[in-house]
Amino acid sequence: MSRQQRHTHEFLGSTKLAEQGQERHNHRFAGVTSEAIPLRGGNHIHTLKVNTDFGDHHHKLIIRTGPAIPVGNGKHVHLVRGVTTFDDGHVHRFIFTTLIDRPLI
Repeated sequence: MSRQQRHTHEFLGSTKLAEQGQERHNHRFAGVTSEAIPLRGGNHIHTLKVNTDFGDHHHKLIIRTGPAIPVGNGKHVHLVRGVTTFDDGHVHRFIFTTLIDRPLI
């Protein structure tokens, strides 16, 4: 029997542009975070590991979210900001928020 997930967030986004001229481009990504990782004081974070889309190369986002940010009605999101892995001679910066956990409940 598999263990049921209890608290994760979906996420999706685009990296910021990198390189110049005809090589200038960005990447898209989407996925689901890890289960909640408790912090002292009652808050929590999540980890995420995902590959970007692939043109002639891709990058990885391997990072922890920030703590929960309340958005009302007992719901929250997490801010994520950082830099992709170095691939094809460059990195991409990114900043996004996760989607709301269980938005219909």
